[in-house]
Amino acid sequence: MSSVFWCSSCLAMSTRNRITFNSDGKCNACSWAEEKKLLNWNERELQLENLLDKHRSSNKEFDCLVPVSGGKDGSYVSYQLKEKYGMNPLCLTVRPPLQLEIGNQNLQNFINSGYSLISVDTDINTMQFLNKNGFIEMGFPYYGWLIAIQSIPVRIANNLGINLIFYGEDGEVEYGGSSETSKDYVYDVDYMKKIYLEGGYSKRLENAESKNLNGVELFKFPNNVNSSLEITHWSYFENWDPYRNYLVAKEHCGLIENKGTNSGTFTNFAQNDQALYSLHTYLMYLKFGFGRANQDACIEIRRGAMDRSQAINLVRFYDGKYPEEFINLYLDYYQMSMDEFDNVLDKWANKNLFTKKEGKWVPNFEIT
Repeated sequence: MSSVFWCSSCLAMSTRNRITFNSDGKCNACSWAEEKKLLNWNERELQLENLLDKHRSSNKEFDCLVPVSGGKDGSYVSYQLKEKYGMNPLCLTVRPPLQLEIGNQNLQNFINSGYSLISVDTDINTMQFLNKNGFIEMGFPYYGWLIAIQSIPVRIANNLGINLIFYGEDGEVEYGGSSETSKDYVYDVDYMKKIYLEGGYSKRLENAESKNLNGVELFKFPNNVNSSLEITHWSYFENWDPYRNYLVAKEHCGLIENKGTNSGTFTNFAQNDQALYSLHTYLMYLKFGFGRANQDACIEIRRGAMDRSQAINLVRFYDGKYPEEFINLYLDYYQMSMDEFDNVLDKWANKNLFTKKEGKWVPNFEIT
């Protein structure tokens, strides 16, 4: 426990994968937030314009692909590409497991606001197997869907001859992780496998193939990726602000918020597409000591909307809430008993950070 500490500026925890701290105790996400104030954004916008001109269609064909869920970030990127830069984006969604009604409504609102979209439904049994396998073996409850939202856009772009894919933010750079893409806007499939799929891609697919499940191919990256394909994040080219994205998506793409706060946090406008996200952030809390409220608070601190003491109070109140409202959904989806489900949580709970008391994991630490 003595080695656990928090960023001196935000509330990022030293247990986060790939995070680093400077001599003042400031995490690399906060250092990046300061560095962005000095970046030459005009130069990066010129890079963006050159990239778009390189791929821009002259005959109304789709010239870029944007993975979306109907949420704020994909909606914002699509809106900017279409309305500000005159591109013709093809949007793509992979239907998540246990999709929430608000997520489905937001996706429909996005389509109705004027965007072309391909919706992919994967084999339900293969998706369930990969998600359950990821839950048990990696503590990652929607790992199959995570694979799909990386591999399927590459496969679709490859098949349609679209050579530019835009994701939203680079979470590694923005929130504290690997910084290798902070100075280079293009990355490749190997980087996706290593960082975003956390090295578990090949093993999970091997497990699925051993069961002779249908549709496993759709979860695989194509063997021969077009050498002209460029994959990038919008956050490289523009100072990333999730709250601004929300406001733009709300005004122009029909985004609606949850009526109350989301499970485990004080916000209500992000990650509303699927029920498994609440389990993901609860497991994140058990594994690393920080959950959804902590992540949201760090974002608010970095964008200057909240001070650290306010954030601490919110995190102490909201972080690590057990997603009680979805438990029956989880048990039915994974085909598990309550004991089997709890055993997986127990497996991934960090015993250096938590102690189980009266059937619940309670922290041995207090955020400071």
